[in-house]
Amino acid sequence: MGDKVKGFLFAVLAAILWGVSGSLGQFLFQEKAINVEWLITVRMLITGVLLLFLALIGKNKDVWRLWSNRKHAVQLLFFSIAGTLSVQYTYFAAIKESNAATATVLQYIAPVLIAIYLAIKTKKLPNNYTLISVFLASIGTFLLVTHGDINNLSISKFALFLGLISAVSLAFYTLYPIQLLKVYSSSVIIGWSMLIGGFGFSFVKAPWDYEGIFDYQSWLSIGFIILFATLLAFYVFSIAIKLIGGQKTSLITTIEPLSATLLAVFWLNTPYVLVDWIGTCCILMTLLLLGLSKSENT
Repeated sequence: MGDKVKGFLFAVLAAILWGVSGSLGQFLFQEKAINVEWLITVRMLITGVLLLFLALIGKNKDVWRLWSNRKHAVQLLFFSIAGTLSVQYTYFAAIKESNAATATVLQYIAPVLIAIYLAIKTKKLPNNYTLISVFLASIGTFLLVTHGDINNLSISKFALFLGLISAVSLAFYTLYPIQLLKVYSSSVIIGWSMLIGGFGFSFVKAPWDYEGIFDYQSWLSIGFIILFATLLAFYVFSIAIKLIGGQKTSLITTIEPLSATLLAVFWLNTPYVLVDWIGTCCILMTLLLLGLSKSENT
């Protein structure tokens, strides 16, 4: 199996797992009253410890080698807070303030931001695909958060803010660690960033300061989010970035907003009217157009 095929499959797997985790997060927040900050702290700490433990068992020298390079250590610390912690907290906080479908679709404005950033970085004017994508992303976001009425938000301003910040965070998370991943293994980069982010967030919400309904459904949901939607998903996503690049990986993960939306609507009975579907389709179309743009330039 070639690297391109592996990268594609890993990106698809990560997207599906994240889509499921969004709906599970909504279930925990709305049905079980689980605290979002507590979930993020526990999720990151456990995932970080497990990833680094597996790396040590595999005698991965990168676990400690990374800290011998001051520049890389500083980059990792910055990535841990501005990337890993930010993308996780803003996404789940947006779910809590709105729902999994809306939060996930808003987060997937990220590929448009990546395309704009790369156009600026390479000092090339955006092509027609990118310009249309920006227009569609704007229309889609407008429809999703207002239902077409400019004087009325269908979600709170805070939820909209969190959703947009999660998009910026995902764009940063996708692009920033590429150089580090060329030098160190994915498990080490993600493991340390999870552990550092979780430790820092412990001062916001300690792992022992829990609240909510903890029954078997809660624990199964939390277990899936930690082991599959975090440990496995972030790991394979990082491998995909390494194999096929940040932009292609982010485009393939268009499956996530679709899977999260379908689960939220049909499992959690989240209200989703026609204008919401139109807005969602607009944003998904931007990802298709950016994919065509990328193909045209390669």
